[in-house]
Amino acid sequence: MSLAHTAAEYMLSDALLPDRRGPRLKGLRLELPIDRIIKFVTVGFPLLLMSLAFAQEFSTGSRISCFSPSNFTIRQAGYVDSSCWDSLVHHEWDAAGNYKTKSLWTHKVLPYSLLALAVIMYLPTLLWNYVAAPSLSSDLLFIISELDKSYNRSIRLVQHMLKIRQKSSDPDVFWDELEKARKERYFEFPLLERYLACKQRSHMLVATYLLRNSLLLLFISTTCLYLGYFHLNIFFQEEFSCSIKMGLLKDEIHVPDLITCRLTSLSIFQMISFSSAVVYLILVPVIMYNLTRLCQWDKRLLSVYEMLPAFDLLSRKMLGCPINDLNVILLFLRANISEIISFSWLSVLCVLKDTTTHKHHIDTVVDFMTLLAGLEPSKPKHLTPKACDDHP
Repeated sequence: MSLAHTAAEYMLSDALLPDRRGPRLKGLRLELPIDRIIKFVTVGFPLLLMSLAFAQEFSTGSRISCFSPSNFTIRQAGYVDSSCWDSLVHHEWDAAGNYKTKSLWTHKVLPYSLLALAVIMYLPTLLWNYVAAPSLSSDLLFIISELDKSYNRSIRLVQHMLKIRQKSSDPDVFWDELEKARKERYFEFPLLERYLACKQRSHMLVATYLLRNSLLLLFISTTCLYLGYFHLNIFFQEEFSCSIKMGLLKDEIHVPDLITCRLTSLSIFQMISFSSAVVYLILVPVIMYNLTRLCQWDKRLLSVYEMLPAFDLLSRKMLGCPINDLNVILLFLRANISEIISFSWLSVLCVLKDTTTHKHHIDTVVDFMTLLAGLEPSKPKHLTPKACDDHP
């Protein structure tokens, strides 16, 4: 064996990808990075505010301070605070002299409403994990495995071609067999391409993804309406008039009709309401942008894998409407690009192919690796019939 052939064998052996066996689900990302950020914000932010509200309540005790009459004892003043916090109703007379009441219950349920908000915002993620994630994980495992296997098959094919060329005494016979193999499409492994083409006719993943983001938009809209209707109405009200003349105290003359109370946690309430509205309103364009990515193909991955035999979804213009499962799978393949070992090799080969002087003869990784191994990607000119006629 010549030194050149030995070097070619070593180069091709190094280009082969190692066999990866064992559980691989742990490394797969079944959520896009932007979806993960949205989940952390929509779920984590209200939990953070809830802990802040509880911390303020535990540190200061009662969240209201009532101005009881001076003749009340400490126990009676404590009863006034407790009774007014339990009722949390503002009593007033309007300009026409009519008696009106306004409930301030939003202050009381603030920490629990934040907990309920976090649970509701987690429902779209729960839907995705139970409906789409199992199917998506099996699709990604199969496609990643087939992409790496297709690359390895191409390298092994070049190794086999190199061995045949060494053993062949007549170069004409070798090149004739090679050209025949190209015409008969022996180098192509269409299973993966056909599987991806079938995914264009499937819409389960994309429907679940659209439902997930639509639910997020619905819950965010409902949250903003809740903040606007219930919180804005009492946003600036720091004091309220409380009535404790009920039950046994109804006929007591020394008990005033109304007692003024002040909400000591109003600043926390205002901060939580304002920050919640701002954060969720900012998330709306982010979610809308996330949905618009489904309206166009992510062709960066496909363009690299065009170098594989029979992987020509782009060149044959097989891509139709992008709103299907294949586009979702491509987005997740980009998110799991570190799991696709062959991607880095093919990316390098694509760059080299674009810079080589023989690029018009190179279509696939088989052609390029054949050239690197010291073989011409096509039949040399001096072996063509025309060349033979010119040099009898």
